[in-house]
Amino acid sequence: MKKQWNLKPKADEHLVAEIQESLGVAKIVAELLVQRGITTFETAKTFFRPDLNDLHDPFLMKDMDSAVARLSTAIQQGENILVYGDYDVDGTTAVSLMYSFIKTIHDKVQYYIPDRYSEGYGVSFKGVDYAANNQFSLIIALDCGIKAVDKVDYAREKGIDFIICDHHRPGDFVPKATAVLDPKQIDCLYPYKELSGCGVGFKLIQAYCQKFKIPFVKIIPYLDLLVVSIAADIVPITGENRILAHYGLQQLNENPRIGLKALMEVSDRYKSFTISDVIFGLAPRINAAGRIEHGVKAVELMVQEDIELAKEKAQTVNQHNLKRRELDQSITEEALQMIVTDAKSTVVFHPDWHKGVVGIVASRLIESYYRPTIVLTEHNGKLVGSARSVKGFDVYDAIDACSEYVEQFGGHKYAAGLTLKKENLEVFTAKFESIVADTIKEEMLIPQVSIDAVLNISDIDHKLYRILKQMAPFGPGNMSPIFMSKQVVDRGYGRKIGKEQTHLKLNVTDTNRSQFLDCIGFGMADMFELIKGGQQFDIAYALEENEWNGNVNLQLRLKDIRI
Repeated sequence: MKKQWNLKPKADEHLVAEIQESLGVAKIVAELLVQRGITTFETAKTFFRPDLNDLHDPFLMKDMDSAVARLSTAIQQGENILVYGDYDVDGTTAVSLMYSFIKTIHDKVQYYIPDRYSEGYGVSFKGVDYAANNQFSLIIALDCGIKAVDKVDYAREKGIDFIICDHHRPGDFVPKATAVLDPKQIDCLYPYKELSGCGVGFKLIQAYCQKFKIPFVKIIPYLDLLVVSIAADIVPITGENRILAHYGLQQLNENPRIGLKALMEVSDRYKSFTISDVIFGLAPRINAAGRIEHGVKAVELMVQEDIELAKEKAQTVNQHNLKRRELDQSITEEALQMIVTDAKSTVVFHPDWHKGVVGIVASRLIESYYRPTIVLTEHNGKLVGSARSVKGFDVYDAIDACSEYVEQFGGHKYAAGLTLKKENLEVFTAKFESIVADTIKEEMLIPQVSIDAVLNISDIDHKLYRILKQMAPFGPGNMSPIFMSKQVVDRGYGRKIGKEQTHLKLNVTDTNRSQFLDCIGFGMADMFELIKGGQQFDIAYALEENEWNGNVNLQLRLKDIRI
C-alpha cells in the first residue's frame, strides 16, 4: 500500500542552537526536543526527569471533596462497596486498582465487571440490581458512568449512591451521582484533561490518602496497573500521564504485582517492558478475557496474591488470547473476500462472526484497504458491530448521519460501536458509503508516515540511541522519532524472512559508505524488488536495539521504502 511521507517543518534554528548549547546534546536531539515544545533548560529537565512531586493536587478536580467524604463515610460505617468497571483494559485495571486499595483498609468491598454480550458497555441495570440484591450502598464506577443518567437515577431509587470516575466526554446531562469525577466536564478546573479512566481512579485514592495523611509512597505500587491503562487506552503521554507512565514502567519492571508478573512471563517478552511491550504484550491478553470469556477473569488475575494461582490464571488468559488470534485471523480472511474494492468505505457482515473480535478485524481490514470500516455480526436477532476510521475522518459523525437506520451507537472520532436491524443493512451500507464519499478528502485515504527529521546512516551511533531512549515513555503527544535516510543501498544481503516469508531483512549504507546497519521491515516482503540490484532508495524508520546471541546492535525498524 502506497504511503504519503510527511516531513515535519524544520525547528526554529535559534531555539535549536540554544537548547543544544544548554544541554550539550547533538543538533538532531535539540531539533527533536524543540519540535516537542521543549525549548528551555527547565522544560528539558522536567521532560527528562519526571517527578512525582509535580502531580497535580487531586482536590483541584470537581467533586473530589464529595467523593472522598462519601468513600470515607462508607468505610467508617462499614457499608458494602461495589467497585464497578468496564470490561476493557482501562476498566479492568481501574477496578483492580480501586479494589486492591480499598481492600487494605476495608473488608466489605467487591468488584463487578459487566458481561460484554448480555449487558454491553458501561453501567447496566443488571449491575445495579446485583448491587441492590446484595446490599451494596455505594458503587464506585470506573472508566464508565458519565452518560449513565438513567442507571444512576435507578440506583438512587434503590438507596444506592454512585461515585463516578470517568474520562469520557459528558453528554448533555450529567448523572445525579454523589460525586462525578471527570476532568472533561466543562466546569471542572482540573489542569490536566487527558487522564485514563484508571488515572481518575488513582486521583481518588491519592486524594483519600492526602485527606487521611497516608504517605504517598503507599500508593506507588498501584502505578503498575495505571501504566497498563495509559498504554492500552492510547491516551496522550504528556504532562501528568508522562509522570505516571514513567514511574509505572519502573514499578512494572522492578516490582510488579503477582498477577501482572505472571502475565508478563507468558507474553513472550523477556526484556525490560516499554509502553510498546505493554500495548502488544499485556493489553491484548487482558482484553481477551472479556472478548472470549468474561472481563472479571482479568480482574481476578490482577488482584491475585497467590503466585501459583496467578500463573494458572495467566495461562488461561493467554489461551483466550490465542483463541482470539485464531478468530481474528480467520474472520479477517473471510472479510477481505467481501470487500468492494472501488468503494470509499467498507461495511462487511456475517452472522457467525464472533462479536468480541469485530473491532480488531475492522482495524486489520484498514491495513489492507485504508478507509473507514465497519464490521458487523448478528447477536440476539440484531446486527452489532464496530467501526474504525482513518486519520482525520470522523466515523462517529458519519454514523450519526445514518442514524435513521441505526438502533443505537456510541464512540468517538476514530472508533465506534453500533446496533441496527437486519432489514436495514442494505440501506445503511448505501447511506454510509454515500456519506463517506461526499465528505472524505482524497488525502485521508492514503496512509501517512510522519517523519521527524532526515538523518545520515553515518550519524547513527549508540550515543544517539541512548539519548533517544531517555525521551521515553513514547506515545501520543510524544511519539518515538521517525527518521528518513536518502539514497541508501542494500549491501546485497537483502532477503525475505519469516515462516511465511512476509518480512524483509536488509543491511544498508548511504553515499558516505562509512557504516552499514541492519534493517527489519515487518510485513514488507512485497518491497523486496525495490531494493535489489544495488539501486538507491529512501527509507523511513525508527531506531532500536536488537539483541541476538548475547550481542546488542543498532537496527532500523522500517516504516516504509520508496524509490
